[in-house]
Amino acid sequence: MKHILIIDDDTSVRSLLVDYLSQHAFRVTGIGDSAHLARILATDTVDLVIVDLNLGHEDGLEIIRTLSRVSDAPAIIISGDRVEEADKVVGLELGAVDYITKPFGTREFLARVRASLRPRPTIQNRKERRVYAFDDWILNMKLRKLVRAGTTEVKLTAGEFNLLTAFLKSPQQVLSREQLLAASRVHNEEVFDRSIDVLILRLRRKLEADPSRPNLIKTERGVGYIFDSEVRLTDSPHGRA
Repeated sequence: MKHILIIDDDTSVRSLLVDYLSQHAFRVTGIGDSAHLARILATDTVDLVIVDLNLGHEDGLEIIRTLSRVSDAPAIIISGDRVEEADKVVGLELGAVDYITKPFGTREFLARVRASLRPRPTIQNRKERRVYAFDDWILNMKLRKLVRAGTTEVKLTAGEFNLLTAFLKSPQQVLSREQLLAASRVHNEEVFDRSIDVLILRLRRKLEADPSRPNLIKTERGVGYIFDSEVRLTDSPHGRA
């Protein structure tokens, strides 16, 4: 089930959109501002973000700018009073895939949501992409794709991706919780005392055969964590030197 995040400070509009999309087989989270955005992106997979351009004390364009740096999820901008062409151009150049002006019909809105969620064609690059290879896993940094040999892609949240990258850059070295927290931070405001433990747990569930007895991400009591595996950085698209 696709997860859609709606950011709109108008409670009635937000509730309407959440209820409507939920009735059409989407999992929907609604928030009034960006205060909890970093936490959501770090701990959950978001497939589409819908942002109101005017959020009272916030500018939706700034949120789009932040999203373009920390998430691969497409974004739709909705607006009621800022309909100047310049705003549309800026929003689209910052990474939004669509721009909807209020008032809009719910059927049209649903159609635009579904269109934004359709798989986008990937432009093939002839150059081999650099990847990290460890155990029987391959992480393609450019595509932000984690794959296990013989299986399909394993989805990572932005926080999980950043945390795994931090481990892969310093394999077989003890990293403190503070180091990992800084490395996995999706946004400067994302500083939560227990967030690193949540990310470690989620990453173990995706990487380890038995998360309760981890072989890759091991705990160093009172110190931090260590990624106990040989890591190879290579230009081979298959992760082999």
